[in-house]
Amino acid sequence: MTSQYQCISIPVTDESTREQIIAGLAEAGYDGFEELEESLQAYVPDDIFDANTLDEILSKHNLTYSKSIIEKQNWNAVWESNFEPVQVEDFVGVRASFHLPFTGVQHEIVITPKMSFGTGHHATTYLVMQLMRGIGFEAKTVFDFGTGTGILAILAAKLGAKAILAVDNDDWCIENALENTSVNGTQNIAIEKVNDARLNQKFNIVIANINKNIILDNLPYLAEDLEPGGDVLLSGLLKEDEADIREACGKMGWVHQNTLERKGWIACWFRQ
Repeated sequence: MTSQYQCISIPVTDESTREQIIAGLAEAGYDGFEELEESLQAYVPDDIFDANTLDEILSKHNLTYSKSIIEKQNWNAVWESNFEPVQVEDFVGVRASFHLPFTGVQHEIVITPKMSFGTGHHATTYLVMQLMRGIGFEAKTVFDFGTGTGILAILAAKLGAKAILAVDNDDWCIENALENTSVNGTQNIAIEKVNDARLNQKFNIVIANINKNIILDNLPYLAEDLEPGGDVLLSGLLKEDEADIREACGKMGWVHQNTLERKGWIACWFRQ
């Protein structure tokens, strides 16, 4: 596992363009983003950085970039200087350990990101948490595919789920999710490193907050993972992805329940 990350600084202020770039870079393996006033900062492991892929994504928008190296030990300092608490209505508050506790929220989650995607800041994570508010998790089993920091698995536990399997294919995410589940006192979350959604067990609720291509590639496996009558939450999707996602999920026999949108991103809720 690499101990260094490339920090790619892209001078872009248009929100729609930023979101399109983030979507493309996320598919290319970038797993951390900071949206600054005058630029987008994107982070990728040094050993998978590919200049040609980056040039291809940015050339569509006539954008350039600069890059620098961030050592592993400096990452927390970067996040601590930029990470502000996030509140999803009066439902859930997400903060780091160095922030004051929330007041006036039903649930609080403490997250310390370590190069992992999913702090609640990004629209997709925010949207999934909004959808989770409308689903009964009490005594349910949950599969969190692409857990990142573990934030959605932790929320599922706080909502009463009896057993949760949270998986990712990245060592940083596994390390970070283990730490975050411990900090939040969630004892019923199993965390495993996997490459796809093929499992030998079924769940009442399936959550996949990744990206369109990975979701579509794994959709047959996710369908096998779902108990009859179960709920599916899909995100990491742009607004223009909705038609393809709904068509593919319809072929799985899933019935669309709701779609929420935020900053050009969407999260979709389906039921078996």
